[in-house]
Amino acid sequence: MDKKAKQILMKTFWSSQGWKSRPTEYTGADFEYAKNKGLMFDPLTISHDECAQRLVEIREKVTKEQVAAAFLHSLSTRKVYLRSALSSWALSKLFTAHEFESNKGKDFLIENGVHYAMYGDCHICDGYHIASLANYQNEDLNVLNFERIKWGGVRLNHILYMTLDLELLGREENIEVQEEDVAILRQVLKTISECEPTDAARQLEKRLHGVFPSSKAERDMFMEILGTTGILVPAKDRPGRGGKNDFMAVVNWRGEDGYSEPEVQNLFGQWL
Repeated sequence: MDKKAKQILMKTFWSSQGWKSRPTEYTGADFEYAKNKGLMFDPLTISHDECAQRLVEIREKVTKEQVAAAFLHSLSTRKVYLRSALSSWALSKLFTAHEFESNKGKDFLIENGVHYAMYGDCHICDGYHIASLANYQNEDLNVLNFERIKWGGVRLNHILYMTLDLELLGREENIEVQEEDVAILRQVLKTISECEPTDAARQLEKRLHGVFPSSKAERDMFMEILGTTGILVPAKDRPGRGGKNDFMAVVNWRGEDGYSEPEVQNLFGQWL
């Protein structure tokens, strides 16, 4: 990743005081430089149907081994932008191109007898737990890439983010899994298994402090990726759980649920 282009992107949205006002338009030599390096982009106008097709095309070029290796490589290097491709791939692995179907007038979808809320405006995308709109007009991909590089993503199940995420991962080269990465993963799994039965995601986040280089926000997104991927999932329905907090995918996870050993083996078995 080009350091100057990264700095331009970061300074566009973030200062020592936090978020900066989003630009109304992107112009100038700095923007052109970052765009040339593939870190910033012109506004995107695209329909749902075009975006769904694009996601399928990009996903088919990215393998499970690629996204798993990128996730592991990020653990010791703290290249957090390599992590969310794992969840983008997992969410889209069964996704098929389709025409937009409005959620209006539809019942909440049911999976394994459990109701879950609508994510976006397309009824079919909802079935894949993916949020999408009918049309995108002058959409800002730069803020999505900023979130990806700053924290490892935020809008993990948004179709535009997933498409961008997998496309950018496909450009990465020389991603190698080190022994240190595998050791960190083993320690993460051990930490999860040692949680108290009533521990929620916030308690797990605190337990993960020091296990790998990270900030609180990075650990939050790390757990959200594990939840979206199917590694951290509730073993049973907990109606009424959730509430106002920082989590979505792991909001109902508790320590007694542990982690999915089959999914860990599916994704990382070749390194464990």
